[in-house]
Amino acid sequence: MLHFSKLRVTLILLVLVIGTVLAAPNLVSRATLDALPGWVPKSTVNLGLDLQGGSHLLLEVDMSKLIQERLDNALEEARAKLRVAKIGYTGLTRTNDGVAVNLLDQSTVDAARKELSAVVGEGMELDVDGTSFVLRYTEAGLTQLRSRTVDQSIEIVRRRIDETGTREPTIVRQGEDRIVVQVPGVTDPQKLKDLLRSEAKLTFQMVEETAIGAATLPPTVMRVEHADPADGPALPLQKRILVAGENLTDAQQSFDQNSLPAVSFKFDTLGARKFGDATSKNVGKRFAIVLDDKIISAPVIKDAILGGSGIISGNFTTESARDLALLLRAGALPAPLTVIEERTVGADLGADSIQAGKIACIIAIAGIVVAMILLYGLFGIFANIALIFNGVLTLAGLSLLGATLTLPGIAGIVLTLGMAVDANVLILERVREEMRNGRSAVTAMEFGYREALATIIDAHVTTLISTLLLFMFGTGPIKGFAVTLTIGIIISLFTALLVTQLLTAVWLRRARPKLLPL
Repeated sequence: MLHFSKLRVTLILLVLVIGTVLAAPNLVSRATLDALPGWVPKSTVNLGLDLQGGSHLLLEVDMSKLIQERLDNALEEARAKLRVAKIGYTGLTRTNDGVAVNLLDQSTVDAARKELSAVVGEGMELDVDGTSFVLRYTEAGLTQLRSRTVDQSIEIVRRRIDETGTREPTIVRQGEDRIVVQVPGVTDPQKLKDLLRSEAKLTFQMVEETAIGAATLPPTVMRVEHADPADGPALPLQKRILVAGENLTDAQQSFDQNSLPAVSFKFDTLGARKFGDATSKNVGKRFAIVLDDKIISAPVIKDAILGGSGIISGNFTTESARDLALLLRAGALPAPLTVIEERTVGADLGADSIQAGKIACIIAIAGIVVAMILLYGLFGIFANIALIFNGVLTLAGLSLLGATLTLPGIAGIVLTLGMAVDANVLILERVREEMRNGRSAVTAMEFGYREALATIIDAHVTTLISTLLLFMFGTGPIKGFAVTLTIGIIISLFTALLVTQLLTAVWLRRARPKLLPL
């Protein structure tokens, strides 16, 4: 086992050199890295919330509003289908958990069942009792809707935070309808909350001119306030949506014809066709651009807009226009988010944590280095050299993965340092035993590595299984601990079985000792 071919030596040295190069960016500032050529590795270990400071938010997905909107849409669709089919009805209303309607004629039950069955969405059911129809969500349907909505919300939240350029946010589900968001380095938590709470639900709807000033509105019209009260009283808008924000492909901050801040947008093919058809049929009429149930602009359609793009103007500042464009690019939230817990970690606390972590690592390394030299002499020095490369390769692995280092992660690294020399202790103790049995120096070393191999692998594999379970079932800091420990275990096997062994083999070939200096 002490024979190394040139290829094997080359591969070991190559791994050590590459690891050193990948770990090196962590020793210089970000400004220095940005100034280096593009081919230079620049990936570094990101510091977590407890080390860098930042904001921690616990968000709750408001399912009640989403269900209400879904049922409102189902009600409008049911009304339209019953009218087209000329089926008489009364009492078409939305209840707390469904949509109810009563038919005027028993003979129309079958026709109504056929029409309303087309309204039944995923997770819904249609109950029929005589001439009474009720469309509602099932329990399984609500559970599925809640799970899908939280998943979509997590993705939208991630896109919005990524658009701000924030590095390595932590966004995870907690329970059935809650989301934990941790954003390191954020100095303005209020702006982060505003960014995440805004639904960014954009719709284009026609203004119902005939209902302006009317005391009562028809069922197909609703009154909507302006985002800026100075723009005037609420306008009656048709409930039918011409085009929705989901058809947007891009949005950017720009300027209108008066050089005022605005937001330019572009639709996909389907949205461009809908928008073109709507503007072609309504030239000379007003349509409203509605964001989160507030009118931000209500211009007159002067000409058909067929290019699939346009500009939203209003009382924007450059910053508010940029924020709106960011929200529109990231997409609308499927349901509102409520902040139910907020914590801010200061940079000073993070600096204290980093200092404490450094002290812990220094003490751990110093203790291990001294103990190994006192116990095993020259071979303790070899083990310490391997230990240094273990730390370098661990840092390189975390940088390559773009991992986020937290306090538990530092604990995992410290634990890895102790485990890194365990293998060397097993090997060298076995070598001592073989020497007491009268074997020569080279033979004792050969047997020491060979006989200790199975024990070393067993110990590392069992620990690796534990860390994999922590990663699978843990969250947040526990996963960070598992990641660093897993990387450390794998690298520990490499340094103990190859790096230390290579150093030992080179020394044995050159010194050819009669006795080992243990």
